Amino acid sequence: MAEAEEHRSPILGEMAPDFEAVTTHGKMKLSDFRGKKWVVLFSHPADFTPVCTTEFIAFTQIYPELEQLNVQLLGLSIDSVHSHLAWVNNVKEKMGVRIPFPIIADLDMKVAKLYGMIHPGMSSTAAIRAVFFIDDRGVLRAMIYYPLTNGRSMPEILRLIKALQTTDKYGVATPANWQPGEKVVVPAPATAAQMEKRLSEGYECKDWYLCFKKI
Repeated sequence: MAEAEEHRSPILGEMAPDFEAVTTHGKMKLSDFRGKKWVVLFSHPADFTPVCTTEFIAFTQIYPELEQLNVQLLGLSIDSVHSHLAWVNNVKEKMGVRIPFPIIADLDMKVAKLYGMIHPGMSSTAAIRAVFFIDDRGVLRAMIYYPLTNGRSMPEILRLIKALQTTDKYGVATPANWQPGEKVVVPAPATAAQMEKRLSEGYECKDWYLCFKKI
């Protein structure tokens, strides 16, 4: 039962589990951002590791755009705050990159277990590469998981945030490979009357259930 508890993940569409944690920017609660900002919470296996270092540099590169999208970026690993600070300093000294976002110290694995970041098939002491997208109401909207061996795609993280925000703003869905500026999907009709009506509403329809529009 205890093992199942560690494996559980939060559920899309529900409130993201709240937590209070020590970070490289001081103590903070996830709920501090509710009603103010979106949050991208991501875990990495360990400080001073090669793939994680490349990811932190890549996250830093997209950080200004995330800020423009009203997104707070939060990193996490099962390391101490002292280890995080030493690593941040090392990245600045050796790579010339200043990490601008907070990194959560999760030595007791409290947050990692709360979010199902520990997968024993990968490691019992390191978090996998998980990404959680939490909207400004505190609702968990999307999750992406990667193994320890493979770094994440920053363009996809940006694309998904923009897609979710577009869905909220316009009440639409986004098709496969959607990029900002491209046509979006009009929600499918729920009644026969809606089905007949939509064919005369000026959308680009492939059939009654698949219609696109520009926004």
